[in-house]
Amino acid sequence: MSELSIRVLDRDRKIIREIDRWRVVQGRHIRELTGFSGQRACDRRLRKLIQAGYLTKTKILYGVAGIYRIASKGAQLEGLAKAISKIRLEQITHDIAVLDTAIYFNKKYGVKFNSMITEIQLHRQDGFGIRKHRPDFVFEKDNKTVCVEIELALKSKNRFENIMKTNFVEYDRQIWIVPSLQSKITKTLENRKIAYPNIEIMELGLIQPEKQEK
Repeated sequence: MSELSIRVLDRDRKIIREIDRWRVVQGRHIRELTGFSGQRACDRRLRKLIQAGYLTKTKILYGVAGIYRIASKGAQLEGLAKAISKIRLEQITHDIAVLDTAIYFNKKYGVKFNSMITEIQLHRQDGFGIRKHRPDFVFEKDNKTVCVEIELALKSKNRFENIMKTNFVEYDRQIWIVPSLQSKITKTLENRKIAYPNIEIMELGLIQPEKQEK
């Protein structure tokens, strides 16, 4: 079947750029990131971009809405080196929570999406061959640099300590999103607040919508 021919709009390009810088993106995320007035209009446009060969949509996990990816044609349109690499199954829930958090900060605190720098972008800034931990995203608010960490599974003690220490040195605030305020992750963070007083803790339940797109 031949691809649909469409006129590419500025917002189409923005959709591709947003998918490129966030690892796992669903339709409801794209609606918020790119300013569609409603989900139906957003979904219609996404279908056209798929039919035109710019995007793909993949259903990876049962009960989790389809994930949009950039096809080769879309990557070429925006001059991207390549489409995003394969998604690890264990990363999907985490990355959905990352974008839900970004949208929450946008709505609750007025943090603009274009002021957020994602983990992917931070690694690109570091350059090829340099692999070190980067927060899920960072932004500036009230002349303060803020990093955000979505932590759904407890890391090793040394790795956790190194991340907290690095964030303390590099950012004015480090906000940790945790599954529960009664979790071991929360306890570990609370115990290190004296050493790293810029730590702030938020519960994921305050951020993630109860009903996800099906």
